[in-house]
Amino acid sequence: MIKSRVQLEQEESKNLAPYAMKSVESAGRIHDEPDDPYRLPFQRDRDRIIHCRAFRRLQAKTQVFVSYYGDHYRDRLTHSMEVSQIARDLARTLGLNEDLSECLALAHDLGHPPFGHGGESALNDAMEKYGLHFEHNEQSRRIIEKLERIYPHFDGLNATREVLDGLLKHNPHRYHTYLKFEVSPHLESQVADLSDEIAYINHDIDDGLRSGIISLDQVRQLDLWAAAEKSVKKDYGDIEEGRRFISRVMSRMIRHMITDLQETAERNIQKHGIDSIEKVRKHKDKILAFSADLKPELEELRSFLLHHFYNHEKVGMQIEKGKKIIRDLFEYYREDPARLPQMYGKLIEGGEPLDVVVKDYVSGMTDHFAEETHAKIK
Repeated sequence: MIKSRVQLEQEESKNLAPYAMKSVESAGRIHDEPDDPYRLPFQRDRDRIIHCRAFRRLQAKTQVFVSYYGDHYRDRLTHSMEVSQIARDLARTLGLNEDLSECLALAHDLGHPPFGHGGESALNDAMEKYGLHFEHNEQSRRIIEKLERIYPHFDGLNATREVLDGLLKHNPHRYHTYLKFEVSPHLESQVADLSDEIAYINHDIDDGLRSGIISLDQVRQLDLWAAAEKSVKKDYGDIEEGRRFISRVMSRMIRHMITDLQETAERNIQKHGIDSIEKVRKHKDKILAFSADLKPELEELRSFLLHHFYNHEKVGMQIEKGKKIIRDLFEYYREDPARLPQMYGKLIEGGEPLDVVVKDYVSGMTDHFAEETHAKIK
């Protein structure tokens, strides 16, 4: 039997928690469109995100290592897929809307420029010279709302307002979005935020070990790793310390973080009497959070990665090279807008500020395209 959209909506309303974002409660899209007869609105958003050009470009954008450093290191695309997997599992367990959580997870890094957070910093510095700024969450929203152009009657993907809202609100405590929020983010947005954190902490340790920049002796000093390794050896015995061993330990760490988050979220929901979307929006603190016991261990992991991986010479050399490329490209196109592709020239003709359009173009580049372009102009 083929289920209609109406039937899917009814099942969703029946099965999701009272504090979940349900399709029938969506604020809709900016541009009116006919409903799809067989898909829910957040399903459509998910499909549009996966099929857009900005999503495909993530396969050639830096996570920690530049995208062509090696075949088995994460890039922005594989990172987003790992975030999506965790987000769907979390949303399902907590009775939240899986489709909306998946949308935000897949789209959260669409606006990231080449060369990772170093590229983001360089682009922000370039913009600040002209009284503006760059922040990748805001750029993700701009891509979905404006820059993707595949429909005849409107710019962007015309995503639901919940997706647009969630792209900015999913992690305001970690990224300065230059905006003040009057209401708290829905829980699906909080799921995307914390799934991002779980994914990057663990896969960055994995990539650091794979690269040889960090060692097993070093990570064994970390409380979370030590507990996970003890659990693995209890189940598997003294297995050889190769990829199988590292993979099992990483899996235990991820499972521990997810379980802690689920149990803490359940306690917070009960403690604060969260039984509706309205109560979620009025609640000032995050409802989804790690426990007080886990937070110091996570901070230990973050500090370790910062000092022993992100600031390592091998990583730093790539970042500094990328920063210079970003700065040079920004000034090159700003000096002569005629050098921009036709689409971006039309944005300027339509009234968009020059610096904003140059930022749009440079931030959309992949690592290797930015390097190739820089080599040509130099």
